[in-house]
Amino acid sequence: MISNLNNYVIFHTVAKTGNISKAANQLYISQPAISKSISKLEAELGTALFSRSSRGVVLTEEGQVLYEYVERAFDSLNMGEENLKNYKELGIGHIRIGVSTSLCKHILLDYLKDFIRENPNIKFSIDCHSTINTIKLLRNEDIDIGLICNTELPKGIVYSPVREIHDVFVASPEYLDNFYERANEKAHYSFADDLPNNIKGNFIPLLSSGLTSVTGEDAQVSNHDKKSRDTRHSSGISASDTISDSINTDISNISTVDILENSNLMVLEEANVTRTHVDEYLRSQGISCSQVLEINNMDLLIDFAAIGMGVASVVREFAQEQLDSGVITELPLNTPIPSRTVGFAYSGVRNQSTAMRKFMEWVGV
Repeated sequence: MISNLNNYVIFHTVAKTGNISKAANQLYISQPAISKSISKLEAELGTALFSRSSRGVVLTEEGQVLYEYVERAFDSLNMGEENLKNYKELGIGHIRIGVSTSLCKHILLDYLKDFIRENPNIKFSIDCHSTINTIKLLRNEDIDIGLICNTELPKGIVYSPVREIHDVFVASPEYLDNFYERANEKAHYSFADDLPNNIKGNFIPLLSSGLTSVTGEDAQVSNHDKKSRDTRHSSGISASDTISDSINTDISNISTVDILENSNLMVLEEANVTRTHVDEYLRSQGISCSQVLEINNMDLLIDFAAIGMGVASVVREFAQEQLDSGVITELPLNTPIPSRTVGFAYSGVRNQSTAMRKFMEWVGV
């Protein structure tokens, strides 16, 4: 078909003018060349396309069928050229972005807001997926660019960091107050409290006799045992890592380790890049959490922590508003969770569209 394209141009022009002489003038070629081209096309198609008359030429029935298709084809080509011109002059384009809901809300929107204002003719399609699924879409060329947390990438994908983020543990002041209250009750609990009165009366004098005293030197031993337990975390979180004095509590030596190991810890789902990062930190610090609740959305983690459902693993930058307002508080860590980056990932081997190049320049990658 490509080899016949010039013949179709001649056919289309002759059909529109209805005259070989006029077509020759429009195309700046000789009449014999026009006639030869039409004859060649008719021979290849095996049918007559024109019938001759004293006033020129007219399409045969078969010629009319072909003309309708050729007309639409040339209209499409003209439209394509016009759109291509608009892409360059008006900045028209389409960009497909993959991003998680949290990264979209807290980072991507800031970039898009001003870019769209400056480039109103560029359309965006946003596919909300986890970082792992975004990478799959990028590898399959189902998206043009992805905003992801830094992680291992397949060959050919380029990663450009744009922002640093910090993972932290947070909880509401009310939840921490309740946690301390429960711990305080447990610390002051004596199994003698649960004994019947007739036995308790005989038992208490034994305590007074010094056989099982819990005061004085033995209390110091007890405190020493607790400190010894906490030293296994001395390289990370120690017993000195206590919550702010603004939290009402009678127990001043409860550590963040105690809270993490004995509270309801809310985290993202397994296989999530953020979850993997936090899990690696907990393992490195020897922290074993007994109660874990998985949630598939970072913003829900923040909201659930705010209403006192437990301790949540969140990104500080994403929870800054709630931290500033005091509805949640950050648990202190002697050894912080290592910071990481968020950045744009894109194909390093594929030619980028004009719109994509403009967006990449805008976000600084």
